[in-house]
Amino acid sequence: MLDKYLEYLQFEKRYSPHTITSYRKDLEDFSRFCLKTEASEDISKADKKVIRNFIVELSENHISKRSINRKLSSLRSFYLFLLKIGEIKVSPAESVSSLKFYAEKQIPVSQEEMQMLNDRVLENTHDILERCIVEVLYQTGMRKAELCGLMFDDVNIDGNELKVIGKGNKERFIPVSADLSDLLRSYLEIRKPHHEHISYFFVNKKGKKLNEKFVYVVVNKYLSLVTTKEKRSPHILRHSFATHVLDNGAEISKVKKILGHSSLASTQVYTNANIEQLKKVFNQAHPRASKKEEL
Repeated sequence: MLDKYLEYLQFEKRYSPHTITSYRKDLEDFSRFCLKTEASEDISKADKKVIRNFIVELSENHISKRSINRKLSSLRSFYLFLLKIGEIKVSPAESVSSLKFYAEKQIPVSQEEMQMLNDRVLENTHDILERCIVEVLYQTGMRKAELCGLMFDDVNIDGNELKVIGKGNKERFIPVSADLSDLLRSYLEIRKPHHEHISYFFVNKKGKKLNEKFVYVVVNKYLSLVTTKEKRSPHILRHSFATHVLDNGAEISKVKKILGHSSLASTQVYTNANIEQLKKVFNQAHPRASKKEEL
């Protein structure tokens, strides 16, 4: 039944390979738990008590609340599929509540730090691929999975535009600067893909499609040169992109479209960061600001 569900995600829901892999892992983790505790790996027969015991074990193993909620979300989706095809009458995950937690504050890299990275490091590096990885992520706000999956035919260098396939297989178009287009042209001069990976725009030095771990290592390496902030990941570049363009007057609805968010609420996270920054500046600089009663 699991394979049938994953085929449903692939062909009907048209989820990305990365998303399907995540669903598979979550459900296989639950299947192994069921085999260990219930002597059966058939998760379609699991009840609410088994799911709750699964959550308890994950918590005891110090799995983050965010990861536990993701696994629970995967289970809910799986049982909704079983309801849809008539395999079950009631979802055992329906009344299992997600864990409450406070999302960790994401602090973007500052504009000054990114300018320093560009002036002192990127412009002088001889590794064009690594420079492209950092610049494309920062100048477009795309996700690392989208960067790795960027197709050669979807890069319109002359038109200064990229077509990106995002979550849910949704397409969006992202404008790029003339300078970034020039950098991409320079990359094409050294690009040597293997035949089976020729359809991907970015390939590593062995000619193969980029993997997400490599992209993370590259970004972390370069950000470590200019910032002491704890988070130095591709997602922080996406976060920094959104924060910086909003700081410079971009309309939130247009930023939402570029980021590929399905709801405006997801994009408003970055405006909230701006409000916190404004509060800090006010409390430090305004003559009427109270030292004891900050905003």
